[in-house]
Amino acid sequence: MIGLELQGKRTPENEQYVDHLLEEMGPFSNNHDSPAQLSGGMRQRVALVRTLATKPDYMLLDEPFSALDYQTKLQLEDLVAETLKAHKKTALLVTHDISEAIAMSDRVIVLEPSPGLIRRQVTIPPEIRSLLPFSARDQAGFQRLFQEIWQEFEDMRVRGGCPDGG
Repeated sequence: MIGLELQGKRTPENEQYVDHLLEEMGPFSNNHDSPAQLSGGMRQRVALVRTLATKPDYMLLDEPFSALDYQTKLQLEDLVAETLKAHKKTALLVTHDISEAIAMSDRVIVLEPSPGLIRRQVTIPPEIRSLLPFSARDQAGFQRLFQEIWQEFEDMRVRGGCPDGG
């Protein structure tokens, strides 16, 4: 509730909204656990609630699943996608995971490593973007998009444009 407090928005209505969001995010072992006692997946769900509680117009998701095991990552991708749609939120997802970018986005923007110029924009077709991320990965065009984006990174690497080799 600190975000609400800092913005001067801590009201009984907003506290009810937070309770509703917590219920939406699924079961939590104990509402009074300290952050250190929560699993990585639970921490990410709490972070999403904390962000949504302030009712932002836009959200920045900066590598939100990078520290999670693969199964939890896939489950949370679906949860985040459903939540963003349900709350009609626009989000900017920053990720190095091509599959995650395709599965969770309307559009993928590939950046040059320096100075961060747009190298390519890829629009995700409706038959992929209308699905939850887990199901989107099974669509016929998914692998083609993955290969196209992968090739962009390979081209940059060959040109010497990716300092970390990828």
